[in-house]
Order: sequence, then structure tokens, then C-alpha cells
Amino acid sequence: MMQYNYKTQTEKYEFVSGQHGGYYHHGFIDHAYLYNLYFPPEAVFTSFKNQIHDIVLNYPIAQDALAGLIGNLIHQPAERIVVGNGAAELIKIISGHISSKLIVPVPSFNEYANAAPEGQVVEFPLECPSFQLDVDKFATEAIKVKADIAVVVTPNNPTSMLVPRSDLISLAQKLANHDCMLIVDESFMDFVSNPDQTSLENEIERYPNVAILKSMSKAYGICGLRIGYMLTANSAFAEAVRKGVHIWNINGFAEEFLRLLPDYRQEFVESCKQVRTDRDNLYKNLCAIPGMTVYKPDANFVFCRLPDYAQSGPEITRKLFIEHNMYIKHCQDKTLPDSDRYIRIASRTENENCKLVEALADIIDLNKVEVSQ
Repeated sequence: MMQYNYKTQTEKYEFVSGQHGGYYHHGFIDHAYLYNLYFPPEAVFTSFKNQIHDIVLNYPIAQDALAGLIGNLIHQPAERIVVGNGAAELIKIISGHISSKLIVPVPSFNEYANAAPEGQVVEFPLECPSFQLDVDKFATEAIKVKADIAVVVTPNNPTSMLVPRSDLISLAQKLANHDCMLIVDESFMDFVSNPDQTSLENEIERYPNVAILKSMSKAYGICGLRIGYMLTANSAFAEAVRKGVHIWNINGFAEEFLRLLPDYRQEFVESCKQVRTDRDNLYKNLCAIPGMTVYKPDANFVFCRLPDYAQSGPEITRKLFIEHNMYIKHCQDKTLPDSDRYIRIASRTENENCKLVEALADIIDLNKVEVSQ
């Protein structure tokens, strides 16, 4: 096993906070990354073990067959689907190679802007402090700047707020006559109360200027397998994205997971139900911290503004890790006013969530005592 050179918890924090994964090597409680702890079931791992020789020794299937596997899962024809090595691969293709002017509400998932060439992204500020998306104003700005790609993440990251389906349909209609594709990122959709009634997947045929992006890492708990997909009825746009992926962009373990997944539909539904229960309890407990502004979540994480008397998000994040070995996400790198006052907390198990709230409340309360002295 690789050896790490940090000698103290502080050094460990400095190292971990500069990484983008591999957290399991370092032995802390991860309330930063956003994934389903209750899926996949152990039987999936047993199947991997039983077939590991075939998986490792053979080439995986290519794009058309992969799209068929996703299509079987979401009941869509394969020609509407492009499968990526995580949604990040597809975002890189769309933002970095297809779009000439992309507009995205902020704060949001940074990768859409980060993957685009300099000068080709317009950031549209969400209403503050509600962080609600005004789709009429967003459409007007998209048309004004002549955007060819508009992105909406719903539920949004980091705010954990859902954009109503009716608003997204209205937005798509407003952009339809302006050569602007609407990318709807539904990576956290399975964690909302009624995903079938809030997703646009079943409406996709009616809106040829809409494409849905979905990272499967979050809902299916498979960050290491790297699977994402795009769904669109726009065949020209699908082909443009498809040309950007290479022939074997998905490995054999990811392929096998997609083959197994239909056998575990009920287990997946139950796992998301448990995530919602834990998340709702975490939200209620965070609301009990005096002075904390807690936004009601639709995804599997909670967005908060720290009390005015508390230290900054980066300082609170650092203290939680060093003193309690718990890692959350501060929002200083997000585009929003007073970004260093906001934190994002991923929901884990009920027990872990309770311990996190207790530790967070202690750190904030101690800071209150120090300020009053």
C-alpha cells in the first residue's frame, strides 16, 4: 500500500484538501463527496469477483452496445444515448469542444465552466439569498449573449434545490428558436421525493433542443466505476457528442455493472428512500444550530450559511477535519456573494450525520464563546 508522508492531522488535512478522490486511503468520515451509501448491494461485488478473469482479460463493449444497456434501464432507444466515462467526460466534450458560448447559473457544479475555453462562459447569478432560478431572466440573458448551450443542474450543486419541471419546459421553449441547446443535469434527481414526476427523461422526445446529462456515480454509489450518460432526441447533437468519445471509453467493470443493474431495481429504489430519510433528519438537526441558515434539500446533501458569529467556511472545514476527522465541503471556490460563509454537507448514515451535527455545533458554539469574551 502507498505510504503517505503526513505526520499530523493538520498535514493530513493539507494533503487531502488538495485531492479529488482516493479518500478511502486516509481514514476519515467523508461528508464532502456526494454518493449513495446504500447501493450497490453486496451481490453485485460477488458477481464482480466471480467474473473478474473475464472482465480483466477481455475488451469491453463499444458505444452502441453500451447505449443499449443504458436504454434498457431507462426505457429509451439507444440512438438517443451517449455513454461517458463519468458525466465529466461528456461535460468536457460539450463545454470544451462543442459549445462556442455557454451560460450557466451560479453557484453550480464548477466543471461546466472549468471545461470551457477562456472567454466562452457566461455566469448567470442565481437570486440571492433564495438561490432560486428565474427561468425568464435566464432565457433572456442566454438569448442576449447568443449562447448555444445553456446548462441547468437540478437539483443544483451546491444548493441542493430542484428546478420545477414546468420551469425547465418553459425555458426549453424560450430557447428553441435561438439555436440554443438546454443541458439539464439530473445527476441528483433520484434523491428527490418523486423523481418520475420531476425528471424530463420521459418528455425528451417533445423537446429536441434538450439534452439530459446524468452521472450515475451519485445515485448508484459507483464513483470508482465512472459511468455517465447523455439522453437527447436531437440526433445531430447526440452524434456530435458521440464523436468525442473513443471506442472503448468504458471499462469492463462498468459494463458488467450495467448488465447487472436491472436485477436490482427494487433495491435501488429502497436505497434512495433511505438516503432521503437520512437527509431529512440531517436537515432538521442542522436547523437546530442557532444562527445557521439551512436550505431545504432535494438532493443527498445540505447547503448552509454559517451564523454571522462563526468562523469562515474554510476555517470551520479545517477544524472539523483536524479535531473530529470529518470532512465537509466549503463553498469558497463557488461563484456567489460571501462564498466563504457557505458550506455543503453530504448526508451519510443517521449515526454519522448526528455525530457531524454535534461536532459542527460544538465548533460553532466555541467560536461564539470566544467572540463574546
